[in-house]
This record gives sequence, C-alpha cells and structure tokens, in this order.
Amino acid sequence: MILVHGGGWSGGDKRDFHDVAAGLARQGYVTFSINYRLATETANRWPAQLDDAQRAVRWVRANTSRYGVDPQRLGAIGGSAGGHLVTCLGTSDTRDNTDAPLAAYSSRVACVVDLFGPTDLTEDLVPKVRNGAAANDIVRRLLGGTAADLPAVARDASPLFRVDATSAPFLIFHGRSDDLVPLDNAERLDAALRKAGVESRLIIYDGGHGFTNNEIVGRFLSETTAFFKKHLRP
Repeated sequence: MILVHGGGWSGGDKRDFHDVAAGLARQGYVTFSINYRLATETANRWPAQLDDAQRAVRWVRANTSRYGVDPQRLGAIGGSAGGHLVTCLGTSDTRDNTDAPLAAYSSRVACVVDLFGPTDLTEDLVPKVRNGAAANDIVRRLLGGTAADLPAVARDASPLFRVDATSAPFLIFHGRSDDLVPLDNAERLDAALRKAGVESRLIIYDGGHGFTNNEIVGRFLSETTAFFKKHLRP
C-alpha cells in the first residue's frame, strides 16, 4: 500500500499517515508512506510531485522480494493533494522513464482510494468554493502560475483528463460542504471512470475538507478495508 500525504503540495509529511499505515499493517498489508518534493514560490513545480510519487511505486516494485510484496497488488491512498497524486497513479503510467534502474517497472497502481483530492486544476475556484481564492493560490504555487496563464500545464496536472478504460478501480470520499476542493471534482471523476467502464464508488459524507468526526473515520476504515480486500487480497 502506497500512502501519499496532503498539504497543498507544499506542506505535510509522510508521518501524517502513520496511524492509517499502522492499521493497515495490522491487517497484513505492507505499507509505504512516502514523501515528495514540496512546491515553493521558486522551486519544485509540477510535475516534480508526480515524478516522485511514480518513482516511489516503481521503487517498491523493484524491491518486492525484499519486502514480500506482490508487484501486481499495489494499492494507493491519498488525502487532498495526496488524493490528487494517487488519482494520477491510477490513471496514467510513468511520465519520466530516464531512471535506468527502474525503467522496467510500471508506476501504475492496482486500485486507488482518493480522499477529497482535486482532479481538475484548470478552473477558477473562486465561484465554486468558499475558500476559492486560497485554493487558486495553492494551485498557482504548484503550477508556477495561474491556470489561466498556464492552461496546458493546468490540464496536464488534472487527472480528470487522464481517465480511460485502463484506469484503476477507485473508491472516492468527498465532503458535501468541502470549502477548498469542489465536490464536483469527485463527481466528475466518478462519472468519467464509469463512462470509461472502470469500477468507481463515490461516497459523499456530511462534512468539509477532511474527516471531522469518528463516524466518518469509521466509515472510511470499513469501506477502505472492504475495497482493498476485494482488489488486493490473493
């Protein structure tokens, strides 16, 4: 299991998923919580984060014998910006294949749990969510400019437009009153996957950007466990 933290692509740390990783490990999963280059005002623009996440998957595949991992049964969970990155892992293969020791290994995962991740970075978010100005600024830092100024980069960074029939199965969680990432990002991803003939399940919960109470956390754990059991167990 690959776990990818959130933080607006400019913050957060792999330790943020410690409890989830430990819980999955107790169920028999091998877990890898990863870091990636964080965007700043002057460095680490897109697609640095994608390259790092894809390299992590390929590194795991290259070291499966060391960790007792089945290379065909790799899943991914990500929250917020991490949800965006794992959605990329489930909808596209390696962008940069210049790392010779890993060139033979795919970076695509077998299934994805996307937790309130943005999927369309081409839009002006001010009309769509309460904290739209802040969300626009987060995207600007990632891209190195606004979506309007860099439309091709913004589209390349939008996993919604990467969906096709080869995409992995998805389980998607999104808060009904998310004030940072529009709910329709999850709805449109779910619809695109279904249209492509790919399994997708969208769970819309009463809450905002994140899990705010034990009931939501409990449902996340039970639904995720069932999803991974279906797609990753031998």
